[in-house]
Amino acid sequence: MVFVRTTPLRPVDVTAVFPELAPLARAAIRLHPRPGSPSVRDSSVGGPLLWPSEEPWPHCKESHPGSGFARQTAAVRLERRVQARLRRDPDGPWHTPEEAAIHERNNAVYMEVADADPPWPGDYPTPMLPVAQLYARDVPLLRPPGQADLLQVLWCPYDHESFPKPSTALFWRSAAEVGDVLAVPPEPFEVDWEGYLPGPCLLAPEAITEYPNSLDLSPEMRLKVNDWSRWQAADVAMDASYADYPRGFYDSELAKAPGWKVGGWPPWGRTDPYPRFCAVCEAQMVPLLTITSNEWDSSTHGWVPYEDQAFALATTRVAGQRPAQPTGVEVGSTDNLQLYVCPASPEHPHTDLIQ
Repeated sequence: MVFVRTTPLRPVDVTAVFPELAPLARAAIRLHPRPGSPSVRDSSVGGPLLWPSEEPWPHCKESHPGSGFARQTAAVRLERRVQARLRRDPDGPWHTPEEAAIHERNNAVYMEVADADPPWPGDYPTPMLPVAQLYARDVPLLRPPGQADLLQVLWCPYDHESFPKPSTALFWRSAAEVGDVLAVPPEPFEVDWEGYLPGPCLLAPEAITEYPNSLDLSPEMRLKVNDWSRWQAADVAMDASYADYPRGFYDSELAKAPGWKVGGWPPWGRTDPYPRFCAVCEAQMVPLLTITSNEWDSSTHGWVPYEDQAFALATTRVAGQRPAQPTGVEVGSTDNLQLYVCPASPEHPHTDLIQ
């Protein structure tokens, strides 16, 4: 990795206040994706995959009516390219000659597709998009099956199921067994909306320790965490605004980190906790990867890495600059998409959940 990100120390050691939580600690790895130019040999979000040239690229075979917010994939990439250039040079032209030429080509391609006979691109198998590529050397919590040392995550760029979310696919492979790499993977003509197109990001994996969301605690433990007198007795420097709801302080500042991560505890919120079981062996599934819309928000600002704090607090924004959304990904209503795997065999079918 070429850069680092460092999570600030928590405002209090929660196990000193509640020793009962110590056995519930879980390891997690914050990925800290930040815009860059990853190669197929890098762990990345939205970067190129180490994909064998002889292996078919995955396609979603369902028909996709679309949400009405679909955008041409190439147009989204061009817009982000322009925004990145304007961040570097705010006084530069709205479009360089090269960018203007790309814009014209994109428009010509769009008109060709619009004028062609049906079906529309969403009506036939759609190439899936790279979401994440994780090497076990960078993310040792992965525990891949057999000789595999690489996890590749892709998704369909259209909404699926009753709660809108992209359909995901996982691939485990051994990097050493990949010979010729697919140089130009197929790409979907459009994305259901631009939040389903991850921007290329390098990673700065960081090991941390997490504790359960208060919804995952026993009723007795939940009452203890929400007891203001327990925090006062421990002399915890807590903002008085939490006095009526100390669980909020625990959940926001002490329990689980926001952002893209491997392992750790689930970020419940849209639903209450409920166990998920493997469809093959009925083992209780465990969190694998959390895909987030934002690296932090107003309630989790205390988790902003030291290296990002000045940037995160800046009051000026130019050309779509979003410090908390470096990947460009947005799922649900700025939610999290969490992937679960079977602990007995990661090769068993995975499942996912919007939270």
